[in-house]
Amino acid sequence: MISRLVLLMTFFLSIESIAAAPQSTCSVMAKAAAAKGSAAQKLKSFLAADWDYVMHEFPDFATYVGYPGVNDKLTDQSVAAVQRRNTEVQCRLKALSTISRSALKGEDRVTYDLAERELKMSIESEKFGDDYIPVNHMSGFQIDTPDLFTAMPTATIADYENILARLDALPVLIKQNEELMREGLKRKLTPVKAFMEKVNGQLDSLTAPKPEDSPLFQPFKEFRPGVTAEEQKRLSEKAKTILREKVYPALAAFKTFFNKEYVPNAREFIAFTEMPNGKEWYAFKVKQFTTTNKNPDDLHQLGLSEVERLTAEMNKIRERVKFDGDLKTFNRFLLKDKRFYYTKADDLLAGYRDITKKADAELPKLFRTLPRLTYGVRPIAAFAAPSSSGAQYFGGSLQAGRAGWFEANTYDLRSRPKWDMETLALHEAVPGHHFQIAIAQEIEGVPEFRKHGQFTAFIEGWALYAESLGDEMGFFKDPYSKYGNFSGEMMRSIRLVVDTGMHAKGWSKQQALDYYRSKMPITDADSEVEINRYITWPGQALAYKVGQLRFRELREKAKRVLGDKFDVRDFHDEVLRHGALPMEVLDRVVDEWIKSRLLRN
Repeated sequence: MISRLVLLMTFFLSIESIAAAPQSTCSVMAKAAAAKGSAAQKLKSFLAADWDYVMHEFPDFATYVGYPGVNDKLTDQSVAAVQRRNTEVQCRLKALSTISRSALKGEDRVTYDLAERELKMSIESEKFGDDYIPVNHMSGFQIDTPDLFTAMPTATIADYENILARLDALPVLIKQNEELMREGLKRKLTPVKAFMEKVNGQLDSLTAPKPEDSPLFQPFKEFRPGVTAEEQKRLSEKAKTILREKVYPALAAFKTFFNKEYVPNAREFIAFTEMPNGKEWYAFKVKQFTTTNKNPDDLHQLGLSEVERLTAEMNKIRERVKFDGDLKTFNRFLLKDKRFYYTKADDLLAGYRDITKKADAELPKLFRTLPRLTYGVRPIAAFAAPSSSGAQYFGGSLQAGRAGWFEANTYDLRSRPKWDMETLALHEAVPGHHFQIAIAQEIEGVPEFRKHGQFTAFIEGWALYAESLGDEMGFFKDPYSKYGNFSGEMMRSIRLVVDTGMHAKGWSKQQALDYYRSKMPITDADSEVEINRYITWPGQALAYKVGQLRFRELREKAKRVLGDKFDVRDFHDEVLRHGALPMEVLDRVVDEWIKSRLLRN
């Protein structure tokens, strides 16, 4: 999924061709912003043009949100396209600035501020070079493409033809990624060498000896009713041919480049601050992901404080179950005792389905507005599971006719404890990610870009806050499950310490691992996955705790000020009904809501 919002224009860029000159983009944006009518009408016209552009410029994203007409295209990832988009964003901001913000009111002013903020953040990010590190062990075409194919519609023959068109275009995309990575080498921008072997494994999984065993073939394994046997055979055989004759050779050539040129020259150090412009780049990522002005030192101290608080809470649970030993010993017990683990993947999935079914029934106690979009439970794809966490959310779309999915990791069941399951389900499904993201998509009366905002502190902060709602929903009756809830919050607090520790305070990877393992129940393998993640995605993991604490603080503030007028259902509806927001905007929204409540009789 795209992790940052880009507001763009009305014509598309196919993977095979380069779009018109930047002047055309500037002209389209300027014309849209100068439309007849009020400032609100001008803003609406401009944002409609921008949304059409982003859907055509990033057709992969368009598939996820259910925008029609571009499902046969892949996003152009050539160096030329990256540089062109970096130029065009200036035009977009200039066009937006011609619209009078002071003439806007209410939600329109919030919309303007969000659009302006994202354009400015995009411009600021250009000087660093994220685009030139397109592949790592956690993301890249080798992971994103199978996910994209899974998300694509399969209702008609034309839908399957779209998948084939994208499969046929994949060799060009692979070559474009190599081009970006070569530019990254020139600029000394690469991932950490030590993690690259995992990428090799992911590439190998795409080139299974039998094409039908490749994750890229997955859409052709099971067809929708109405597709004749003859058509099924034709489509399947065409997919196999494209894989054998085009995709496999392209992947083989990429692997040669990857192993002979890229990996040997990848960076050895882990601290992002040692990259070119590294200190400034890390500070930008902290601001980008947390949507605050907190600096690494502030966040490091916040993490230490939260770790201390949660250690005390976890010790209370240890005493409650009358465990004879200290917290470290208790953590080892939780990891080793067989009673806490399933032995069959189907049983783990059934356990999650039971939890989410119970959670569904409890939602009306805490929310007035519930999403229409449904969700299900399924395992994380086998090829991605070894590098994935315990669970994740795969977004759905009413427009695309695709349910959301809570994906559980069934790889290595001895590292998937039962005491962690309630917390993970609440985080990834309801009232966490599925609930919040589905509500956002279903908002009426706001521009499309606001329904798909990617503010990590809001999205992940909400999901972490949602975990704490388990007590109010009747979960965590078992003390071990409550311990799992505290350990989940502890993990996010530790992230504040180790992310800033490694990237801003000179911590080694081993130092981060030792700190992690000393504070909570986690296997050596899982702690390795977590620390590798923070090294690979610097700053991203800081957003969870920052966002959660803000939601908690705003709820307590509203409850304190409103007294008898406070209803948690109304509070939750208010913070979710605008879509994802930066923290400072969320503060203003809640303050205005509190004032409006106070004025009521």
